[in-house]
Amino acid sequence: MGIYDKIFKPKKITLSNGKVVEEKITRTPLIIALIIIATIISVNITGFSFATLVDGMDQFFVILGQMFCPPNFGYINSVWDPLVATIKMSLIGSFLGSILAIPFAILASNNVIHNRVILAVIKVFLSIVRTIPTLVAALIGTYIWGLGTMAGTFAITVFTFAYVGKQLYELIETADMGAFEAMEAMGSNKTKAFTTAIMPQVLPSYLSVCLFCFEGNVRYAAILGYVGAGGLGIILNEKIGWREYDSVGTILIVLFGTVLIIEALTHYMRKKLT
Repeated sequence: MGIYDKIFKPKKITLSNGKVVEEKITRTPLIIALIIIATIISVNITGFSFATLVDGMDQFFVILGQMFCPPNFGYINSVWDPLVATIKMSLIGSFLGSILAIPFAILASNNVIHNRVILAVIKVFLSIVRTIPTLVAALIGTYIWGLGTMAGTFAITVFTFAYVGKQLYELIETADMGAFEAMEAMGSNKTKAFTTAIMPQVLPSYLSVCLFCFEGNVRYAAILGYVGAGGLGIILNEKIGWREYDSVGTILIVLFGTVLIIEALTHYMRKKLT
């Protein structure tokens, strides 16, 4: 019996056949109360003001109008090179992160590796890497390699590695182990048994996850320029700083169109994989 049931004891009901059953009291009021308390605490800590938010909405629409009514299409020639840099960062980072995730995902799968120490260390490592924000990873990259796309590629590689690694080891853990165990019983080593019996099962889903991660990385890469990691983020930060919102609108339109095209292509490829 849980603490809630001890405080709010279930009501006993006697049925017509003489059997006594307990009607548990719903936990919904407690959950709602906890959510309200958490919300109040969050508002007090962050200093959130709904009135301030509403008052600022007018200015939001003013800036939005300056961006798109009309955008500065004369600036579009200056967008292509940073856009290509953003796509290159996303593509290379996604590829490297996806490849690096494979051995770690295998070592984190409890149906392949039975050493609890190795499993715990690898899973904790992947969890730690997942907690690193992409902007922080990009900032670290700028300290190591300086300003430019190398830092952005590093940040995307780290994010992709952590994300794909977790998804892949969960796919491996749900795979059918019958063929794997049969190959091991016949004398095959774990590597050959894995590549022959497990990899064909998880490969389509793994590639689908990689493609999904890549299309998301294109969007994330656009803001990495705020810490000097190259790509569209640099000129986006520059134009916002100079309040040239019509040029900002042009950048956003080009980015939106690029993301739509990439999402359509990756969606088509994911459908072919399933």
